[in-house]
Amino acid sequence: MKTMPPRAAGLAVKSFTSPVKVDRFASQDGRPQRTKPLMRKYEIAHLTSSSSEIVESTRLAPALPAFEDAFAALGRGAILQTKTGPVAVEDLLPGDQVMTSQNGFQTLLWKGAMTIIPGAQNTRREMGTMTRITADALGLGRPSPDLVLGPAARLLHKANGIRTLTGADAAFIPVRDFVDSAQIIELTPIAPVHVYQLGFENHELMKVNGVEIESLHPGPIHSLGLRHDMLSLLQAMFPHKAQLPDFGTMAYPRIRLRDLDLFDVA
Repeated sequence: MKTMPPRAAGLAVKSFTSPVKVDRFASQDGRPQRTKPLMRKYEIAHLTSSSSEIVESTRLAPALPAFEDAFAALGRGAILQTKTGPVAVEDLLPGDQVMTSQNGFQTLLWKGAMTIIPGAQNTRREMGTMTRITADALGLGRPSPDLVLGPAARLLHKANGIRTLTGADAAFIPVRDFVDSAQIIELTPIAPVHVYQLGFENHELMKVNGVEIESLHPGPIHSLGLRHDMLSLLQAMFPHKAQLPDFGTMAYPRIRLRDLDLFDVA
């Protein structure tokens, strides 16, 4: 296993200890002119295509949705099935064979992680929260046991209105949209916690504690809200892909639960 030294992934940034940081540029008279993007530390492990070695690195990059949403899906203790048995997400390594719902066992090519810090400055409130789905909340064994997910987790949801809206039978919807404060609960961590995401050759349905969660896919380029250097910087976070279009088509579309309100069938 190779470990790469921390680097800024193409950005010139100061070193820092917090996972998120913001500074201001100062004019010649000392007055602040504009604010630097909020920065976050991202941890990456990927499988090289040439030698099948695991390379690990830590990078600093903007705390923007396109970046954070690629790293913050699964909480510690989330269980996935592998060829060697059930394994917690924090113990998975690139090269492991992980069971997917549609394509059987697939090789894990990429694993990303970031840290949620209670009280830390975030550009989005949800980036300081987690979601707990209590056992059997979505049906028998869904999940089993309780499942804690990160702020960017999307689960597969089926409803009549989805076909009318998207043409597909199901869609990925943010888990936080389903919070009801009874069986699906928003949590604010009391201590720093890691959250994870997993990447395969294709966009996959991962069965996590019995619940189908989407794997890594940055989404269509036009939806990322990034241009030029920022797109290149995002691409650098996924060294298992030569370019962003290599992620291919998405397994299912992404929508918000409120999009189904028009059909009153969610």
